[in-house]
Amino acid sequence: MSRIAPLEPPYAPEIQGQFDHIMRGAPPLMLFRVIASQRRAWEKFTAAGLLDRGPLSLRQREIAIDRTCALNACEYEWGVHVATFAQAARLIEAEIRATVREGADAACWSEAERALISAVDALHLRSTLSDDEFARLAAHYDEAQIFEIILLCGFYRTVSYLANGLRLPLEERAARFPA
Repeated sequence: MSRIAPLEPPYAPEIQGQFDHIMRGAPPLMLFRVIASQRRAWEKFTAAGLLDRGPLSLRQREIAIDRTCALNACEYEWGVHVATFAQAARLIEAEIRATVREGADAACWSEAERALISAVDALHLRSTLSDDEFARLAAHYDEAQIFEIILLCGFYRTVSYLANGLRLPLEERAARFPA
């Protein structure tokens, strides 16, 4: 069970509307229900504006999110994203596994994806990009995409802190880390 109790239905109309918008009518995730139990936290979380697609392709976005969550040992959010978006993002089993068990050097990645994963890894390990890492990223992604990558890494590190720190139980239909 979560360390902080989630909201239970029925939800306030405003919260229900936000859940419906984010979840597209599906029941809200435990993460959202727990965060929404604290009004200020929910307002700040939803104000981040990173719950939309942004300038990256779905595939690029999911690689960045999945790798960030894996590096933060956040099986909760990694599993939600893999179960929800991996197929639509055209991520194959080897790529899904590589987000957890390998790195940018895995044979399954394109050159642009290697640059993306290297950037995610660098941000996680050092909170910065070297000139070489930035140049490799800039060879494949424009400025808006680079901003989005950095923002996503920070946002999903925060999500990982929340899910791990609150010990959210894994969602029933979410994927599990590969053995």
